[in-house]
Amino acid sequence: MLKIGNLEIEGQPLLLAPMEDLTDPPFRYICKQYGADLMYTEFISSDGLIRKGAKSVKKLEIFDYERPIGIQLYGHLIEPMVESTRIAEKSNPELIDINFGCPVRKIAKRGAGAGMMRDIPLMIEMTAAIVRATSLPVTVKTRLGWEDANKNIVEVALRLQDVGIKALAIHGRTGAQLYKGTADWSLIGEVKNHPDIEIPIIGNGDITGPEIAAQRFNDYGVDAIMIGRATVGRPWIFRDISHFLKTGEILPPPDLAEKLSLARTHFYKSLEWKGEPRGILEMRRHFSNYFKGLPDFKETRLKLVTALEVSEIENILNYIGERYSSLPE
Repeated sequence: MLKIGNLEIEGQPLLLAPMEDLTDPPFRYICKQYGADLMYTEFISSDGLIRKGAKSVKKLEIFDYERPIGIQLYGHLIEPMVESTRIAEKSNPELIDINFGCPVRKIAKRGAGAGMMRDIPLMIEMTAAIVRATSLPVTVKTRLGWEDANKNIVEVALRLQDVGIKALAIHGRTGAQLYKGTADWSLIGEVKNHPDIEIPIIGNGDITGPEIAAQRFNDYGVDAIMIGRATVGRPWIFRDISHFLKTGEILPPPDLAEKLSLARTHFYKSLEWKGEPRGILEMRRHFSNYFKGLPDFKETRLKLVTALEVSEIENILNYIGERYSSLPE
């Protein structure tokens, strides 16, 4: 069971990782339908939030069907992070999560995200200030360290626990590593099994299917698993993993009818939340992935990801149904 403050999730929970321009309410709706146990908003800039930037403020919108949900914040200065925490608290999420894990250069070079791994004293001071500023549970997502020569996650985890965080999610790469190479779960396991660690430890990195998820639970004893990039174009991964953990069976992939229904639901949720044309433009990456693997799909895919009208997209989805429905799954 995963316990974060008063939040309790039974079994071996599967979490949707916060991802910029991906884990918006429409995608969260889809992932929840497929069994995500805990989700997060896209990460929100503390500077943008306190300036009342439209994009940052809109990311605070959460819906009852998404619960439990955490709001994730990032920034490099303590006072804006504290103020943005108080603002985010008004949206009544189940928890506040601090992003000390994003390796994207424009964020990390300012000292935010994974860049905070280069200044551990500031990281600890900021976290302590945020914990004091809110009555909600505060959690952290971070990496093994900034670079291979300084994988200090065990020390960092103990210090973060000391200042009051209620759970820690660890991505098994360094900040400098970005998403290259293979996630190293050995240090995640070392943190989880440290005799002085009492908070839940959530493992993240390279969870691509049911068998690897089960192996990570069994080998490292983590309290939950967080899944990021593997959900894009495959949100049913939550259902697949959950079923395997309970039964040991591998589910067959969704058929074309299910994928088309999923794509349409996601598309119209996107239009409802964002309007046109943004709701269309930001669906392109999802559309491209939902139908990955269909034979001779290149030309149709190009039309799907360049269409600018709702009616045009509907016609393409209808064509996909007609063209590929007779093919074996």
